[in-house]
Amino acid sequence: MVPALNVERLIEQKCCLAIMGPTASGKSRLSMALAERLPVEIISVDSALIYRGMDIGTAKPSAEELAKVPHHLIDILDPSESYSAADFVEDVHRLVAEIFERGRLPMLVGGTMMYFNALQKGMAQLPSADEALRAEIHQAWLEDSQAVHDRLKTVDPEAAERIHPNDPQRLVRALEVYEMTGRPLTELQKEGQGAGLTAFKLVKVALLPEDRGQLHQQIEERFHAMLNDGFLKEAETVFSQPGLHGDLPAIRSVGYRQAWLFFEQTYDYETFVEKSIVATRQLAKRQITWLRKETDLHVIDPYHTNLDKSVEEVLEYLARCDKNA
Repeated sequence: MVPALNVERLIEQKCCLAIMGPTASGKSRLSMALAERLPVEIISVDSALIYRGMDIGTAKPSAEELAKVPHHLIDILDPSESYSAADFVEDVHRLVAEIFERGRLPMLVGGTMMYFNALQKGMAQLPSADEALRAEIHQAWLEDSQAVHDRLKTVDPEAAERIHPNDPQRLVRALEVYEMTGRPLTELQKEGQGAGLTAFKLVKVALLPEDRGQLHQQIEERFHAMLNDGFLKEAETVFSQPGLHGDLPAIRSVGYRQAWLFFEQTYDYETFVEKSIVATRQLAKRQITWLRKETDLHVIDPYHTNLDKSVEEVLEYLARCDKNA
């Protein structure tokens, strides 16, 4: 029996529900079931769902689901555009305040742990992207990646230590920040750490399967279902847009990265499928590793707890948080 849940009190206490978990663990399914019991609005915590046109390969909520429950931070950018963790934190603070004002409960759902981490621990106030400068540094990287990395070693040796010369996205950003501010990215990041959440509290639930083999099987089955639903055709349509290249965050998303190499004829079809499944499993492993370090987390095994029971557990956990608020 679920204790009485006072949603108004949760809103007064600025409590937001967070549904975390690795890819293919059932986060969307659980969040939609919870939306039938709670007056929620969903904020996506997924770095791929922000892109328009990338639907099948990201397991984006269906049109029916999007119409049934208000969703935010989905389909907000074209694949040629960039979106940072700092952008996410700023957007979430704005959205949470607006949702509370509407008398509803924000529910953050997703598996981009970098976003959750930035939201909870705070981050440096970094300058917005300078597209011209970014393009200039990226062109220099294309011509001589090692020289660009050596430049970073000179201005920010700590960043150079953790960023590989073949990681243009992070390498270019680190140099871009230095050129714009005159200060190393590492120094700015250290200043921003520890701020933490003050505007609201996250009530965190994680879907964490004990049996990694079941998750791997689910990942493989889901990817084959995506292929049957037309993923490659979707990817081809996305890639036909002007201004795209293989180092953009959208194109580096799991599945799309491998599809890009398939269309470049770097991979044959069988290799594309195999690499996509392996990359998704590796993503899930990283997500699980990150979640193991999270604190104040209520864990549900999605393979040993059915959907109804999972909903009841979340509601009970929320009720306890309400009582302790």
